[in-house]
Amino acid sequence: MVVKKIISSPFVAIAVLVTLVAVIFRFSPKLLLSRQQRLFTAEELALHNGTDESIPILLVILGSVFDVTKGKSHYGVGGGYNHFAGRDASRAFVSGNFTGDGLTDSLRGLSSTEVKSIVEWREFYFRSYTFVGKLVGRYYDNQGNATKYLKGAEAKAARGAQLLEKQKAEEAKQPGCNSRWSQDEGGEVWCDTGFPRLVQRPLEIALTGKMSKRCACFLEDQLDQQGLEVYEGCDYLAQTCRV
Repeated sequence: MVVKKIISSPFVAIAVLVTLVAVIFRFSPKLLLSRQQRLFTAEELALHNGTDESIPILLVILGSVFDVTKGKSHYGVGGGYNHFAGRDASRAFVSGNFTGDGLTDSLRGLSSTEVKSIVEWREFYFRSYTFVGKLVGRYYDNQGNATKYLKGAEAKAARGAQLLEKQKAEEAKQPGCNSRWSQDEGGEVWCDTGFPRLVQRPLEIALTGKMSKRCACFLEDQLDQQGLEVYEGCDYLAQTCRV
């Protein structure tokens, strides 16, 4: 009678279940992996481009594979983002080149802010769609481990984020100009306090690979600093300049 009660106890059932799961984990680790993530080849992935409605539409960014079937109006055949389906076209997320060589996973030559944007796009897909696996190739090896290319891309994105924060902190020390533009009147910049000047953004070349300038407001006793540029056609002490 006591034995019967023990066998029928829910605690015994739970213990048996836990033991069974432990055995499966110990002897079939690949079974767990296959349920959580799948490793795709480029050839397998290409089938998931939306032409076959019996299988999911898959999109890859930085080697991470996502099921985007719920957005088939965008990613399916005829959709505006169908060029992303069935391939890793990471570069196109920032280049805007959706044809030929532009639909590639190579990030060669991209700036740190551009790589940062691609990593942020990947986070968007993690939040918005179902992660289903990894693409074996540039970013993951045939064991599903991150390659040096993925680690390098993530490190470059992190550097970009750090530089961007540093730039924001530096530029916050010198207030920017107000600005407005209209088709009829063109543009103008002005300062509520101080005088508008064009200044170089020294971190911009590290962030974007290009030099650029911004409009900042300087007090009269700051105007003798090197590198300050008066807008063309604007008086030296004018608070408003046409651009």
